[in-house]
Amino acid sequence: MSQALPAAGKARWSRPDFLASPRVLRTEVLAGLVVALALIPEAISFSIIAGVDPSVGLYASFTMAVVISVVGGRKAMISAATGAVALVIAPLNHDHGLGHLVAAVILGGVFQIALGALGVARLMRFVPRSVMVGFVNALAILIFMAQVPEMTDVPWAVYPLIAAGLALMVLFPRITKAIPAPLVAIVTLTVITVAAGIAVPTVGDQGELPSSPPTPGLPDVPFTFETLTTIAPYAFALALVGLMESLMTAKLVDDITDTRSGKTRESIGQGIANVVTGFFGGMGGCAMIGQTMINVKTSGARTRLSTFLAGVFLLVLVVALGPVVSDMPMAALVAVMILVSVATFDWHSIQPATLKKLPVSETVVMAVTVIVVVATHNLAIGVVVGVITAMIAFARRVAHLAEVSGVVDPDGRQAVYAVTGELFFASSNDLVHQFDYAEDPDDVVIDLSDAHIWDASTVAALDAIETKYTKRGKKVTIIGLNAPSAAIRDKLAGHLTGNH
Repeated sequence: MSQALPAAGKARWSRPDFLASPRVLRTEVLAGLVVALALIPEAISFSIIAGVDPSVGLYASFTMAVVISVVGGRKAMISAATGAVALVIAPLNHDHGLGHLVAAVILGGVFQIALGALGVARLMRFVPRSVMVGFVNALAILIFMAQVPEMTDVPWAVYPLIAAGLALMVLFPRITKAIPAPLVAIVTLTVITVAAGIAVPTVGDQGELPSSPPTPGLPDVPFTFETLTTIAPYAFALALVGLMESLMTAKLVDDITDTRSGKTRESIGQGIANVVTGFFGGMGGCAMIGQTMINVKTSGARTRLSTFLAGVFLLVLVVALGPVVSDMPMAALVAVMILVSVATFDWHSIQPATLKKLPVSETVVMAVTVIVVVATHNLAIGVVVGVITAMIAFARRVAHLAEVSGVVDPDGRQAVYAVTGELFFASSNDLVHQFDYAEDPDDVVIDLSDAHIWDASTVAALDAIETKYTKRGKKVTIIGLNAPSAAIRDKLAGHLTGNH
């Protein structure tokens, strides 16, 4: 049923959020600039992982951010070239070249649009809180681990620069929050290193920056069925990994901002962004959790403008201000990402008081998620394993909730069994062994008033119980079935074995 929007709702639709006040506009603009600066070395690094020129990753980050800011379902979330996508498509680029990689990105986007339209986003409801906490903590660890190479075998001056950057970001907000502390740290450290001529690794050392904006075009591949079969597995893997990371990140931002996002729109939007990115020669991508945390948690952005400007500023910085950006010390960006990792980690989740109160299974699920993500460097794999672990733990816990209690009438002519609990494959496997087939009287009643049948395994167990009694010439009557349980039993009873 549709209903009229309230006046405030109409105002929100008629005017973008960032025009509400100059303060909000300033926050969004500065947040976009900080994110753009942090995106540059990341995009170059992911290009190296994928085995492509740095411009391929930088172009992807530009197009992904700009497009998703318009078509995405989560405000202020940053999408760009990512390590997860780079790992998926790297073998394809190595074996077949850039043309096949770009074609896979386009096809992967098409898959994401289809999966989004089919409602894949609804699967997010099956991700338990313990997996989400493990995902966040693993993310924080991965962000920190990614900075370790930048702190290994480097000139000694890198360490005081990182320390100075961290100090600036911790102390500067006490003076004013009008300007994002990470931006102050990056500009300050850049000025110091350039003015003093301090020789430390810079952004320019990561790779050559492009000198012109991207131009659209078709991928350089033969348009044949063989090409399709070659790229399809990589495209589908890219689609799944990209959607998994994007939807998990969207859920995280929902929690941080206490707002809801359109998960289906985000899924389709990710697909559209990847299709556009492919036609502009980019390597594809998805939501970037580290940069999203810089945008939302560190800089305080809340609208689509920050995401859009992150892409625009990125292109302007690398094309028009390439020499300036190249002089930025990596130590400044490392300091920003270290602070992001510390802020992202859920420290409350590992406090002894919290662990003591939580069920052991919840802690195990969280730990498994963290371990798998850190071991594989793949957030999607870790989430899948975490969800499976949570499902097993839940099944084990619920399996013990089904009970059978039997009573024989004083006159000895009827036995009544009361079954309580949730009956599914885990709890109904032992159901057959809970009855006294030899000693029970000829009339047996099984009361399921306080039970619920969930699957075919339970129906098969009830069939087996009836069969055992029938072989002994005894009659079984099942009573108390609720409507859904009766429906599944009427449909399947007697049809689950070859003996009907």
